[in-house]
Amino acid sequence: MVRKFGHVLWLLVLVIVELLTLASTLLAVILTFGLGMVFVLPPQVRMIRWVAEVTRDLVRASAGIVIEPPYLPKPPPPQPQADGLYRSHRTLYKSPRMPAWNNLWNWLITDPATWRDGLWLLLDPFIKLMLLPLLILLPGRGLRLYGLWCELLLAATASSRLAGQVNRLNRVRNLAVDTQAAEMRRIERDLHDGTQARLVALGMTIGAAEQLMESDPNAARALMAKAREASAETLTELRRVIRGIHPPVLAERGLGDAVRALAIDSPLRVSVEVDLPHRPESPVEAAAYFAVSELLANAARHGGAESVEIDISGNGQNLRITVTDDGWGGADPAKGSGLSGIERRLAAFDGVMAVHSPPGGPTTVTMELPKVLPQHWAGDLPKLPRWKMITVLFLWSTAWCPLFPQGIVAGVFKLIDFEEKSWFLALYLPEPWQWPTIAFMILLGTAMFVAAVAIPAHHKEAPRAPRPLAGNMGFC
Repeated sequence: MVRKFGHVLWLLVLVIVELLTLASTLLAVILTFGLGMVFVLPPQVRMIRWVAEVTRDLVRASAGIVIEPPYLPKPPPPQPQADGLYRSHRTLYKSPRMPAWNNLWNWLITDPATWRDGLWLLLDPFIKLMLLPLLILLPGRGLRLYGLWCELLLAATASSRLAGQVNRLNRVRNLAVDTQAAEMRRIERDLHDGTQARLVALGMTIGAAEQLMESDPNAARALMAKAREASAETLTELRRVIRGIHPPVLAERGLGDAVRALAIDSPLRVSVEVDLPHRPESPVEAAAYFAVSELLANAARHGGAESVEIDISGNGQNLRITVTDDGWGGADPAKGSGLSGIERRLAAFDGVMAVHSPPGGPTTVTMELPKVLPQHWAGDLPKLPRWKMITVLFLWSTAWCPLFPQGIVAGVFKLIDFEEKSWFLALYLPEPWQWPTIAFMILLGTAMFVAAVAIPAHHKEAPRAPRPLAGNMGFC
């Protein structure tokens, strides 16, 4: 309860910041559109966004409502044309400064979230004033209701989510293309420097044996034996290249057995723990496999490790892999090691990597790929019972009546001593009962709105047993 009151206090303190920001915003609008001082508006927009972001953080901490930022992605820096000039609309510039400024201006001013933030800033002090009794008497309910109000104007819209997804997909596509190109270069290098060189040497050995077949049969037989050995080595080399492209054990047995095969082939002592109820998709398995392979290679070549522990597990739909070695530590993705390549490979699936490698070791690398594991029970969500649905609809359709006309509006009429009583119930009661009735109406309407939100939320969070699965629950 003390923590809730602390959050309420922070909300009230933030009103002062909002009023100062609102005053400076009005001044910036006058200077921009009245005097043409366009350079004062973008910093003011950033100030409003900062206040909105502070409010989002406070709502998340106080009410548990996560409000995603709704802003469109920041425009990329201007790129020069073939002639070295920078274009902004129909104008060419020698420097990228003006095009970058124009892009910044358009990004801030044309974003619908900018105007929604301004509307929120204008109305938020009044909303807090109306919710003040509830915030003081029932801080938990009041903070929840205030969070829903902020979510109405400060949450991401469909267009901003779509723009963010497009921007993220472009980055993922570029990373995937770069990773694929690097893999193709590696395969080409392995074939050129290894398999191709061995095949050329094999052909030369067979050619020499043909020339010596009649003049020196013993030497020809020795060369043929050497060619047979070379062919076996070439086949081994070719199999190694194939495993580098996509190991057969990974396709046939899945990620767990493929990593165990890596552990067997590794010169280190490797222990593998796998707890995966279901197999991820093939591209995800390949990314995870090669990431583990790269970490094992780093531990053996650069880390001075003797033993490695690998843990592969699922957390809901998330795949988590932890690799720990007893080497001398000091691993850093910024030093150009294979860790940066692992980050690029995981980024194609929104994966993240955390490295803890103090000097002297041990080194722990944790990788997580979100929402890549199938959840067969995910569609078995409980439906809201009919009586609860009817109750929620009734609350949403009637809560406005006690809160606004019979509560807030009646209170305003009482304050200004308006003679017209209209249909406001409290104003027909004796004088001592009017204010208590108004306060009761406001609390009743607020409680009805809170109940309309809380009933579905509580039903969704209720524990439920997973539906039993038919068939094999093992690897696909």
